[in-house]
Amino acid sequence: MEKIKEYNSGDITVIWKPGLCIHAGNCVKLLPKVYKPGEKPWVKAENATSEELINQINACPSGALSYRIEKES
Repeated sequence: MEKIKEYNSGDITVIWKPGLCIHAGNCVKLLPKVYKPGEKPWVKAENATSEELINQINACPSGALSYRIEKES
């Protein structure tokens, strides 16, 4: 079974599939305030806007990062 981790900021959920991650480091380089590999949880989605997260996730070379826009109820 594929391991999947989700990190919610309220407006957007960052989805990480560690099995796909090639550790290119683009996430940490582009948004160091969000991606903190030495901490748990290592993704702090609330530290960036939805637009910043989407732009960074779209730059992920492995496809390990994706996102889901949360609908308002």
